[in-house]
Amino acid sequence: MQNKAMLALLAPLVFLSACASYQVGSSVSAGRLAFLIGNNEAALGYFHNAAEKDPNYVWGSALRQGIWSYVGRAEYATGRFPQARQSLERAIAANKDEDIARLYLGLTLVRSGDQQAGLKEMEGGMKGIYDFLEWITETHRFTFGQWWDPNLEIRKAIKTDLAMISARDLDVQKLLANGEWLGKEIEEESDRARQDEFRDRQRDSDGRDSQP
Repeated sequence: MQNKAMLALLAPLVFLSACASYQVGSSVSAGRLAFLIGNNEAALGYFHNAAEKDPNYVWGSALRQGIWSYVGRAEYATGRFPQARQSLERAIAANKDEDIARLYLGLTLVRSGDQQAGLKEMEGGMKGIYDFLEWITETHRFTFGQWWDPNLEIRKAIKTDLAMISARDLDVQKLLANGEWLGKEIEEESDRARQDEFRDRQRDSDGRDSQP
């Protein structure tokens, strides 16, 4: 009887927690879409809203990203470089493997005038993203890893960018543009990989269903 009473008391709390998590996820989804199409002010609003509700929220499964990484990226995209640096450093402090956040921290530092430190962070972020793609496509090559960067386009671009960083005559503006492209491209790649996996599994399922 006591256990039933306890469950009755906990049920509303579980429901409210699930609702809050859904709201945060919806805000991040809307923010990602706004960010990817260049509606950066709207993206920042969505991400801030999510961070206020759950500052420890993490998006994704294969490529896991904390909410402060998203906040920092949107702040960078709207030119709020001091705020972006704080948010991105917070993301990296929570998870040292936040390679996209590290890439954007580098972009932020370079645009803030600290080119040496910025290039170091950009290089670290790019190498981390490259290593992630190598790991997921090798370790999970027979499952979901096969849909990540299948034509090696992202990894080839990273190799080019890393060579630029090491070059004597560095075109900083081109590197910044390439870094911003990479940040959005790896974000979109997670969506494409999930969509391609779903499409192929659905096609296989339809093929089995159509067999006599």
